[in-house]
Amino acid sequence: MSNSRIIFRSVLRSSRRPSLAFAASSLSSARFSPLPLPTALNPPFELKSISSFTSSFTRRLSHNTASVHNKNENHQQEEEELHFFGTAEDDGEFTDEWEEEDETVEPKVGDGGDGGGVVLQGVPWGESALSIAHEALKLFSDDIKLYAFKTTPRGYIYVRLDKLSDEYGCPSMEELQSYSQEYKKRLDEAGQRREIPDDLALQVSSPGAERILKVPDDLDRFKDMAMRVCYIEDAGSNYTEKSGVFLLDLVEEENCVWKLAEVKENRDPNSK
Repeated sequence: MSNSRIIFRSVLRSSRRPSLAFAASSLSSARFSPLPLPTALNPPFELKSISSFTSSFTRRLSHNTASVHNKNENHQQEEEELHFFGTAEDDGEFTDEWEEEDETVEPKVGDGGDGGGVVLQGVPWGESALSIAHEALKLFSDDIKLYAFKTTPRGYIYVRLDKLSDEYGCPSMEELQSYSQEYKKRLDEAGQRREIPDDLALQVSSPGAERILKVPDDLDRFKDMAMRVCYIEDAGSNYTEKSGVFLLDLVEEENCVWKLAEVKENRDPNSK
Protein backbone atom coordinates (compact mmCIF):
# COMPACT_ATOMS: atom_id res chain seq x y z
CA MET A 1 0.00 0.00 0.00
CA SER A 2 1.12 3.56 -0.64
CA ASN A 3 -0.14 7.08 -0.04
CA SER A 4 -2.65 5.80 2.48
CA ARG A 5 -4.72 8.21 4.54
CA ILE A 6 -5.51 6.39 7.73
CA ILE A 7 -7.93 7.03 10.59
CA PHE A 8 -8.02 4.68 13.57
CA ARG A 9 -10.80 3.93 16.01
CA SER A 10 -10.17 1.56 18.89
CA VAL A 11 -12.72 -1.15 19.67
CA LEU A 12 -11.39 -2.24 23.01
CA ARG A 13 -13.65 -3.57 25.74
CA SER A 14 -12.78 -3.27 29.40
CA SER A 15 -14.86 -4.10 32.45
CA ARG A 16 -12.16 -2.68 34.72
CA ARG A 17 -12.55 0.99 33.90
CA PRO A 18 -15.62 2.95 32.78
CA SER A 19 -15.40 5.87 30.40
CA LEU A 20 -15.54 8.51 33.08
CA ALA A 21 -17.26 11.66 31.97
CA PHE A 22 -17.82 13.90 34.96
CA ALA A 23 -19.72 16.55 33.11
CA ALA A 24 -20.99 19.72 34.64
CA SER A 25 -23.95 19.35 32.37
CA SER A 26 -27.66 19.00 32.89
CA LEU A 27 -27.73 16.08 30.46
CA SER A 28 -25.11 13.46 31.27
CA SER A 29 -26.42 10.14 29.98
CA ALA A 30 -23.78 7.86 28.49
CA ARG A 31 -24.11 6.10 25.18
CA PHE A 32 -21.65 3.27 24.78
CA SER A 33 -21.98 -0.36 23.69
CA PRO A 34 -19.47 -3.11 24.43
CA LEU A 35 -17.90 -4.91 21.48
CA PRO A 36 -16.95 -8.59 21.69
CA LEU A 37 -13.34 -9.59 21.07
CA PRO A 38 -13.31 -13.27 19.97
CA THR A 39 -10.15 -15.03 18.74
CA ALA A 40 -8.96 -14.83 15.14
CA LEU A 41 -5.47 -13.68 14.30
CA ASN A 42 -4.14 -13.17 10.80
CA PRO A 43 -0.58 -12.42 9.62
CA PRO A 44 0.55 -8.78 9.81
CA PHE A 45 0.75 -6.50 6.81
CA GLU A 46 2.43 -3.16 6.25
CA LEU A 47 0.81 0.26 6.05
CA LYS A 48 2.43 3.55 5.17
CA SER A 49 2.91 6.48 7.53
CA ILE A 50 -0.05 7.77 9.48
CA SER A 51 -1.69 11.16 9.45
CA SER A 52 -3.99 10.78 12.46
CA PHE A 53 -6.00 8.26 14.36
CA THR A 54 -8.96 8.15 16.66
CA SER A 55 -9.26 5.85 19.65
CA SER A 56 -12.80 5.13 20.71
CA PHE A 57 -12.97 3.41 24.08
CA THR A 58 -16.13 1.30 24.36
CA ARG A 59 -16.57 0.22 27.93
CA ARG A 60 -19.34 -0.86 30.24
CA LEU A 61 -20.75 1.88 32.44
CA SER A 62 -23.57 1.10 34.85
CA HIS A 63 -23.84 4.47 36.55
CA ASN A 64 -22.28 7.89 36.67
CA THR A 65 -22.23 10.96 38.89
CA ALA A 66 -23.04 14.26 37.28
CA SER A 67 -22.29 17.65 38.78
CA VAL A 68 -24.07 20.59 37.25
CA HIS A 69 -22.86 24.17 36.97
CA ASN A 70 -25.77 25.78 35.16
CA LYS A 71 -25.89 29.31 33.76
CA ASN A 72 -28.85 30.30 35.95
CA GLU A 73 -27.68 28.96 39.31
CA ASN A 74 -24.41 29.20 41.20
CA HIS A 75 -24.72 26.14 43.42
CA GLN A 76 -23.74 22.56 42.56
CA GLN A 77 -26.29 19.80 42.10
CA GLU A 78 -25.50 16.12 42.07
CA GLU A 79 -27.47 13.22 40.61
CA GLU A 80 -26.21 9.93 42.04
CA GLU A 81 -26.29 6.84 39.85
CA LEU A 82 -27.35 8.40 36.60
CA HIS A 83 -28.03 5.27 34.60
CA PHE A 84 -26.85 4.47 31.12
CA PHE A 85 -29.69 5.45 28.83
CA GLY A 86 -31.69 7.46 31.32
CA THR A 87 -32.16 11.21 31.29
CA ALA A 88 -31.76 13.70 34.08
CA GLU A 89 -35.04 15.42 33.35
CA ASP A 90 -37.50 13.00 34.97
CA ASP A 91 -37.82 14.91 38.24
CA GLY A 92 -37.59 18.34 36.63
CA GLU A 93 -34.36 19.30 38.39
CA PHE A 94 -32.17 19.48 35.31
CA THR A 95 -34.42 20.98 32.65
CA ASP A 96 -32.43 24.19 32.28
CA GLU A 97 -31.20 24.82 28.74
CA TRP A 98 -27.79 23.23 28.34
CA GLU A 99 -26.01 23.72 25.04
CA GLU A 100 -25.02 20.18 24.04
CA GLU A 101 -22.03 19.54 21.76
CA ASP A 102 -22.94 18.15 18.33
CA GLU A 103 -22.08 14.44 18.58
CA THR A 104 -22.83 13.84 14.89
CA VAL A 105 -19.78 15.82 13.72
CA GLU A 106 -16.67 13.77 13.02
CA PRO A 107 -13.80 14.80 15.30
CA LYS A 108 -10.93 16.73 13.77
CA VAL A 109 -7.49 17.61 15.07
CA GLY A 110 -7.69 20.77 17.19
CA ASP A 111 -11.49 21.01 17.25
CA GLY A 112 -11.60 21.65 21.00
CA GLY A 113 -13.51 18.42 21.57
CA ASP A 114 -12.58 14.82 20.75
CA GLY A 115 -9.78 16.18 18.58
CA GLY A 116 -8.23 18.12 21.45
CA GLY A 117 -6.78 21.60 21.24
CA VAL A 118 -8.15 25.02 22.10
CA VAL A 119 -11.10 26.66 20.32
CA LEU A 120 -12.30 30.02 21.66
CA GLN A 121 -14.65 30.96 18.78
CA GLY A 122 -13.76 34.63 19.13
CA VAL A 123 -15.42 35.23 22.50
CA PRO A 124 -13.79 38.22 24.28
CA TRP A 125 -13.52 36.38 27.60
CA GLY A 126 -12.05 33.19 26.10
CA GLU A 127 -8.37 33.90 26.81
CA SER A 128 -9.14 34.79 30.43
CA ALA A 129 -11.17 31.61 30.92
CA LEU A 130 -8.36 29.55 29.41
CA SER A 131 -5.79 31.18 31.68
CA ILE A 132 -7.95 30.43 34.72
CA ALA A 133 -8.28 26.81 33.57
CA HIS A 134 -4.49 26.43 33.50
CA GLU A 135 -4.13 28.11 36.90
CA ALA A 136 -6.66 25.72 38.46
CA LEU A 137 -4.82 22.75 36.96
CA LYS A 138 -1.63 23.66 38.84
CA LEU A 139 -3.23 22.37 42.05
CA PHE A 140 -3.38 18.83 40.64
CA SER A 141 -0.80 16.18 39.84
CA ASP A 142 1.61 16.73 36.95
CA ASP A 143 0.18 13.80 34.96
CA ILE A 144 -3.18 15.52 34.48
CA LYS A 145 -3.15 17.77 31.44
CA LEU A 146 -5.61 19.92 29.55
CA TYR A 147 -6.59 17.83 26.52
CA ALA A 148 -9.25 20.11 25.04
CA PHE A 149 -10.78 23.49 25.79
CA LYS A 150 -13.66 25.17 24.00
CA THR A 151 -15.80 28.23 24.63
CA THR A 152 -19.00 29.26 22.86
CA PRO A 153 -20.63 32.66 22.23
CA ARG A 154 -23.57 31.60 24.43
CA GLY A 155 -21.31 31.38 27.49
CA TYR A 156 -20.44 27.69 27.70
CA ILE A 157 -17.04 26.25 28.57
CA TYR A 158 -16.08 22.65 27.69
CA VAL A 159 -12.96 21.23 29.33
CA ARG A 160 -11.50 17.74 28.77
CA LEU A 161 -8.72 16.48 31.02
CA ASP A 162 -6.22 13.78 30.07
CA LYS A 163 -4.45 11.65 32.69
CA LEU A 164 -1.13 10.49 31.28
CA SER A 165 -0.62 7.72 33.85
CA ASP A 166 -4.00 6.11 33.16
CA GLU A 167 -4.22 3.35 30.57
CA TYR A 168 -7.13 5.05 28.83
CA GLY A 169 -6.22 8.64 29.65
CA CYS A 170 -9.21 9.00 31.98
CA PRO A 171 -8.93 10.92 35.26
CA SER A 172 -10.98 9.46 38.10
CA MET A 173 -14.47 10.78 38.80
CA GLU A 174 -13.13 12.34 41.99
CA GLU A 175 -10.36 14.15 40.09
CA LEU A 176 -12.80 15.47 37.49
CA GLN A 177 -15.20 16.64 40.18
CA SER A 178 -12.46 18.27 42.23
CA TYR A 179 -11.11 20.15 39.22
CA SER A 180 -14.59 21.22 38.16
CA GLN A 181 -15.28 22.67 41.60
CA GLU A 182 -11.93 24.48 41.76
CA TYR A 183 -12.24 25.88 38.25
CA LYS A 184 -15.85 26.99 38.78
CA LYS A 185 -14.87 28.73 42.02
CA ARG A 186 -12.18 30.69 40.20
CA LEU A 187 -14.55 31.55 37.35
CA ASP A 188 -17.07 32.88 39.86
CA GLU A 189 -14.39 34.99 41.54
CA ALA A 190 -13.31 36.44 38.19
CA GLY A 191 -16.95 37.10 37.37
CA GLN A 192 -17.41 39.04 40.60
CA ARG A 193 -14.41 41.17 39.61
CA ARG A 194 -16.11 41.73 36.22
CA GLU A 195 -13.14 40.24 34.37
CA ILE A 196 -15.42 37.71 32.66
CA PRO A 197 -19.21 37.20 32.52
CA ASP A 198 -20.65 36.02 35.83
CA ASP A 199 -23.07 33.47 34.36
CA LEU A 200 -20.78 31.05 32.47
CA ALA A 201 -21.71 27.36 32.30
CA LEU A 202 -19.01 24.72 32.71
CA GLN A 203 -18.63 21.09 31.63
CA VAL A 204 -15.57 19.06 32.64
CA SER A 205 -14.99 15.53 31.33
CA SER A 206 -12.42 12.99 30.20
CA PRO A 207 -11.32 13.06 26.51
CA GLY A 208 -14.50 11.22 25.54
CA ALA A 209 -15.65 8.24 23.53
CA GLU A 210 -13.44 9.23 20.61
CA ARG A 211 -10.18 11.11 20.69
CA ILE A 212 -7.67 11.95 18.02
CA LEU A 213 -4.14 11.15 19.13
CA LYS A 214 -0.87 12.76 18.13
CA VAL A 215 1.22 10.71 15.73
CA PRO A 216 3.79 9.43 16.30
CA ASP A 217 3.87 10.80 19.88
CA ASP A 218 0.89 8.78 21.18
CA LEU A 219 1.52 5.57 19.25
CA ASP A 220 3.59 4.02 22.01
CA ARG A 221 1.11 5.06 24.69
CA PHE A 222 -1.86 3.33 23.04
CA LYS A 223 -0.02 0.62 21.10
CA ASP A 224 -1.69 -2.29 22.93
CA MET A 225 -5.23 -1.28 21.97
CA ALA A 226 -7.20 -2.78 19.11
CA MET A 227 -8.21 -0.07 16.66
CA ARG A 228 -10.65 0.25 13.81
CA VAL A 229 -8.57 1.42 10.87
CA CYS A 230 -10.22 3.26 7.98
CA TYR A 231 -7.74 3.81 5.18
CA ILE A 232 -7.61 4.67 1.50
CA GLU A 233 -5.56 2.23 -0.54
CA ASP A 234 -3.81 3.63 -3.59
CA ALA A 235 -3.89 0.92 -6.25
CA GLY A 236 -2.65 2.64 -9.37
CA SER A 237 -5.33 4.97 -10.68
CA ASN A 238 -7.96 3.58 -8.29
CA TYR A 239 -8.46 4.64 -4.69
CA THR A 240 -10.34 2.18 -2.52
CA GLU A 241 -11.55 2.96 0.97
CA LYS A 242 -11.21 0.02 3.34
CA SER A 243 -11.48 -0.60 7.06
CA GLY A 244 -10.58 -3.25 9.59
CA VAL A 245 -9.67 -3.84 13.21
CA PHE A 246 -5.92 -3.94 13.80
CA LEU A 247 -3.20 -4.01 16.42
CA LEU A 248 -0.02 -2.01 16.01
CA ASP A 249 2.83 -4.49 15.55
CA LEU A 250 5.83 -2.31 14.75
CA VAL A 251 6.63 1.38 14.23
CA GLU A 252 9.46 2.07 11.81
CA GLU A 253 10.94 5.39 10.72
CA GLU A 254 8.54 5.87 7.80
CA ASN A 255 6.18 2.90 8.07
CA CYS A 256 3.92 1.15 10.53
CA VAL A 257 3.36 -2.60 10.54
CA TRP A 258 -0.08 -3.77 11.65
CA LYS A 259 -1.72 -7.12 12.27
CA LEU A 260 -5.39 -8.00 12.35
CA ALA A 261 -6.87 -7.95 15.84
CA GLU A 262 -8.65 -10.91 17.39
CA VAL A 263 -12.20 -9.78 16.71
CA LYS A 264 -15.27 -11.39 15.21
CA GLU A 265 -15.46 -9.26 12.08
CA ASN A 266 -11.95 -10.31 11.04
CA ARG A 267 -13.24 -13.88 10.87
CA ASP A 268 -16.65 -12.99 9.45
CA PRO A 269 -16.81 -9.80 7.29
CA ASN A 270 -20.62 -9.90 7.43
CA SER A 271 -20.51 -9.20 11.17
CA LYS A 272 -19.47 -5.53 10.71
